[in-house]
Amino acid sequence: MQLKIAKRSSSAKSKGATDEASPSPRVLFTVDVPDDASVDDLKKAINRKNKSLYPDRQRLTVGETKMVLEKDAGLTKYSIGDGDVVYLKDLGPQISWRTVFYIEYLGPMVFHYLIYNFPVIFYRHAFEHSEIQRRVYMLVMGHFLKRELETGFVHRFSHGTMPLFNVFKNSFHYHILSGLNLAYWVYGPSSAEGTVLAAKLGNPTLMAVFTGIFLFAELSNLSTHITLRNLRPPGTRVRRIPFGYGFDMVSCPNYLFETIAWASITLMTRSMAAVLFLVVSTAQMYVWAIKKHKQYKREFPDYPKSRKAMIPFIA
Repeated sequence: MQLKIAKRSSSAKSKGATDEASPSPRVLFTVDVPDDASVDDLKKAINRKNKSLYPDRQRLTVGETKMVLEKDAGLTKYSIGDGDVVYLKDLGPQISWRTVFYIEYLGPMVFHYLIYNFPVIFYRHAFEHSEIQRRVYMLVMGHFLKRELETGFVHRFSHGTMPLFNVFKNSFHYHILSGLNLAYWVYGPSSAEGTVLAAKLGNPTLMAVFTGIFLFAELSNLSTHITLRNLRPPGTRVRRIPFGYGFDMVSCPNYLFETIAWASITLMTRSMAAVLFLVVSTAQMYVWAIKKHKQYKREFPDYPKSRKAMIPFIA
């Protein structure tokens, strides 16, 4: 069958325009696909017509409702037949989610390594790091190393790519707030060995408590990531209701445990840089949690009603 590939016109009407039938779609080209073709087949056919429009760069919709064609579905699911119009949106250059995660988590590791190990460059003089600085350095580097390893061996992504430009926006959050800003203020001379602040922060009991909380949160976070991974068979976009440790109370316990981990770093350092990252990251994770929580409830009618999005018993 032959399909018309078109670009949607702006839905906005000019001032004083009357209610008239929608203008004819602007057809870009036509493609031929088998009657039993899938959405993937259609995307490949479009790519053959325009080499720059590789499948991950395409967003296909049909009808006035702008229903998005799902990657693994057949065209018959949407009652698409010969001569019908399919609307194409160019999403722009794409980058894989896995690559984005690698970039996001590598940045903070680089900043923490450089600022901690080369203080003369950043503070103009040498000094000995205190026990609290050494402890935080190990914990933060361990956190981001864990995230890199999870990206390579644990995560299974529901979406293959994202717009290339977004990598800069996403990386700012990690590279600047948890990387450059946090490292610069935590590893500075104000809390170096021999200072009053280092003595205050270096209380062995408090350090042990906060380190224990951090390790508990990190291991719990890993556990929830493994649970999510096991819900999705390799190479699929299957979604199921997660159960088990953490999920009985909230939809996104991975975000909850991440927040607890960074809260322990904040309490350990008592740094405003750590407070800033904790507030910003928690707010962002809460927004993501609310979105995922609503999606779960919309997608699964039997979704547990007692679950909150991210904070047990609250929200």
